Amino acid sequence: QVQLVESGGGLVQAGGSLRLSCAASGRTFSTYAMGWFRHVPGKEREFVAAINWSGDDIYYGDFVKGRFTISRDNAKNTVYLQMNSLKPEDTALYYCAIGDVPTARLRKYEYGYWGQGTQVTVSS
Repeated sequence: QVQLVESGGGLVQAGGSLRLSCAASGRTFSTYAMGWFRHVPGKEREFVAAINWSGDDIYYGDFVKGRFTISRDNAKNTVYLQMNSLKPEDTALYYCAIGDVPTARLRKYEYGYWGQGTQVTVSS
């Protein structure tokens, strides 16, 4: 059974930083791409970042603009999202997901398993 557990969310002031973590189990983590998405009620789940199995092919949503960094540690079965220069519009529930292929994917339907999410709230 595949499990993804996110952590690291919280309340931060605008301009601050957070580091999200997502620990995976139940699948050979190093074989698959990972992704981060976010969701605000009333809106579609939005692509944030994706990383391929080896960590050398990375994509970001257009809104990121150099503020976020996705990385992975295959020895720890964990993917990270370092978020800097946070803005109030970054407030959302952040989810990690594991893909079904090694290559990075940008669309939510290309991910088969999802975590429960971690809330990020950025105050102005």
